Amino acid sequence: MLPNPQLEEKLDPRIKRTRALIEQAFLDLLTEKGFHAVTVQDITARAEINRATFYAHFSDKYALLDHSIRQEFHRELEKRTLSACHYSEDNLRAVIVTVCEFIAWASEGCISSENQFESLLETQVKNQVQELLLLWLEQTACDVDPSIAATAASWAIYGLALKWNHDKNRPPVEEFSTQVLPLIISNLRLIPERA
Repeated sequence: MLPNPQLEEKLDPRIKRTRALIEQAFLDLLTEKGFHAVTVQDITARAEINRATFYAHFSDKYALLDHSIRQEFHRELEKRTLSACHYSEDNLRAVIVTVCEFIAWASEGCISSENQFESLLETQVKNQVQELLLLWLEQTACDVDPSIAATAASWAIYGLALKWNHDKNRPPVEEFSTQVLPLIISNLRLIPERA
């Protein structure tokens, strides 16, 4: 589910600031130590908060990981203003590039290299891409249920991006996105506009 910007805006600025400190400390520690080695004590020390404050925001480091992946991917989509766009081949290509780059970032940051968290990364990315595609499809003619088309395309995008990330001789992401774009378009089952 895409984070709700209205809900985030309603949060007290102190809560936002504290969450941002916790998230940044966590992401820095992930890069340095990997998920298994990071403790709540490490996070609280780096963020300069006490344990009670941490637990007021997150039940444990697993909840923080889930939240962080969701937020980071949402930021990537927002940075490219994709949630404010409509369907076009260029926007779809931008989604493919975003997913590829995010998976590569997560791999480098020691998140997805730990197998048990690959599924968490996969769930967050596929869900947000599916919601975005569904938003676009509801504004476009599609010859199947938009929910089914968005699901198929989000799974295809994630799977292809994962394959790209694992490929030792992978092409540049822009080239790859151009190669796979026709496959994703076919999943969306769009009805061509008549002139």
